[in-house]
Amino acid sequence: MTDIQATARLIDETLRDREIEYTRPGDDVFVVVLPGERKLKTTLMLTVGKHGVRIESFVCRKPDENFEGVYKFLLRRNRRLYGVAYTLDRIGDIYLVGRIATHAVTEDELDRIFGQVLEAVDADFNVLLELGFAESIRREWKWRVSRGESLKNLRAFEHLVESSENS
Repeated sequence: MTDIQATARLIDETLRDREIEYTRPGDDVFVVVLPGERKLKTTLMLTVGKHGVRIESFVCRKPDENFEGVYKFLLRRNRRLYGVAYTLDRIGDIYLVGRIATHAVTEDELDRIFGQVLEAVDADFNVLLELGFAESIRREWKWRVSRGESLKNLRAFEHLVESSENS
């Protein structure tokens, strides 16, 4: 059995043992779905390679506004993350990425990485939306109110609407 096969087997067993939702689109690729609170689902992709495992998780799309504030937040947050870091793709969408060397891939290390990804995305999601999409949130709120639509998934941002009405 190759290192890639052994690592893939360990990941597969860990995910099954912990009853974590996942698919396996290739022998060396796992798409894992972690349940959250602020961001209801966090998807991460694990790609097993010759020298280790690459971790990649989409966090949110490119901000509409306040790029400097968003990027400053991400850089500061990177100082406190374990095993992953925020980055941008070519179009500016925000991801968490990381790598684990083959010899370091264990059930416990996978747990730590899954926990860190989930904690970061879930804790930072609303902050990123507030920093990078405040005006879009206000417009969406106003549009939903005018049409009598549900505001349920926007309630976390009610303070943004109130603060703009009071200024």
